[in-house]
Amino acid sequence: MKETIQGKALLNVKEFCEYLGIGQTKARELLRGCNGFGVQIGNRWYANKSKLDAWIERESM
Repeated sequence: MKETIQGKALLNVKEFCEYLGIGQTKARELLRGCNGFGVQIGNRWYANKSKLDAWIERESM
């Protein structure tokens, strides 16, 4: 699954959970927050992978 995540621009909730190693409840909380990487399309939430990686970099400093 990791190979398919690397080439994607948007991650769905399941991929987001796998990418960060977190549960779905926390993932949905992060996606709906004001972190800058959550994208809502219709009633579904996705993570913009490039913005997510930048957010992780900022938070880990």
